[in-house]
Amino acid sequence: MTVVDMREEVKLGNRTIFSTHLRSLIQDRLEKKQQVMLFLNRRGFAGFVSCRSCGHVFKCPHCDVSMTEHFSGKPNAKLSCHYCGYEIMRPMVCPECQSKMIAGFGLGTQKVEEYVKSVFPEARVLRMDTDTTKNKDAHEKLLGQFANGEADILVGTQMIVKGHDFKNVTLVGVLMADISMYEADYRAGERALQILSQAAGRAGRGEKPGEVVFQTYRPEHYSVVQAASQDYTAFYEEEMVYRELGDYPPASHMMAMLVTASDEKRGEALAIDVTKIAGEEKNINKEAGLRIIGPAKASIGKVNDIYRFVVYCKSADYERLISVKNRVEQYLAGKELKQEAVQFDFNPIDSY
Repeated sequence: MTVVDMREEVKLGNRTIFSTHLRSLIQDRLEKKQQVMLFLNRRGFAGFVSCRSCGHVFKCPHCDVSMTEHFSGKPNAKLSCHYCGYEIMRPMVCPECQSKMIAGFGLGTQKVEEYVKSVFPEARVLRMDTDTTKNKDAHEKLLGQFANGEADILVGTQMIVKGHDFKNVTLVGVLMADISMYEADYRAGERALQILSQAAGRAGRGEKPGEVVFQTYRPEHYSVVQAASQDYTAFYEEEMVYRELGDYPPASHMMAMLVTASDEKRGEALAIDVTKIAGEEKNINKEAGLRIIGPAKASIGKVNDIYRFVVYCKSADYERLISVKNRVEQYLAGKELKQEAVQFDFNPIDSY
């Protein structure tokens, strides 16, 4: 396994998506008639389109997220929302300042595929992502083509690194290995290690030895270091320090209370009330070590015109969180909620 510091590549004038090392290895595998997998770690990261003149970002009118560009550079280019499916044709001018300086940010599998074909025109390339696997059996068809040697390079997201066994794959390149570390989630480091380890496991599955290249702008991050060395014990010891400092599972227990409402002000008011009720529980037994965070807008503040607020409660005592939930439910039972709701999630897998 090799970790490439992309900061050094930039200093040397290389501003492409491939480091010099990875590019030479891909060329070597093509000459040897061996296969390559290029994994784009997209979790927690989405490309967006904005105006370079005034900074306006094109967002979905129904969800609090930026829209993603598809078929970039083509007449039928579209902007779409990955939460509700809303689509529009890519605007030619900015609605705020009428500028034509509109461009996309971010790196997607489609751009990687196009770049690979331009650098290695002799290579047969397959792309595997949500766009190319929409149709029935498309997933199995693409994997079958690659397994049968009908392609030299497979470009894809998480779906290409989970459990597949290709004997002729001797090189795996992980582009932007550190992207998922920027997630607003306390499990970001753990998930980064998992996905990097899964990607690395796709190389050298047969008799031929395999190589793995992690391209990253943070080679010193412990998730990258321990994934490259496969020292999971060292990762656990360092990760647990952060979990204990922040009272995060498994060092402590956590309950998320998600408040949803069709009216933003009513939703915010309910979230404040729920937080106060949880705080009353805290006053009953201060020795319980109950911590309350919020209320705040969820990381995705609106989905399908529904506003979302979140309150987090942390305690080493799981029963204390159960007690908080019961008190809040008792409070809610006495209110006439119309288009508001509260969901409880104990030790949530995903952040809100």
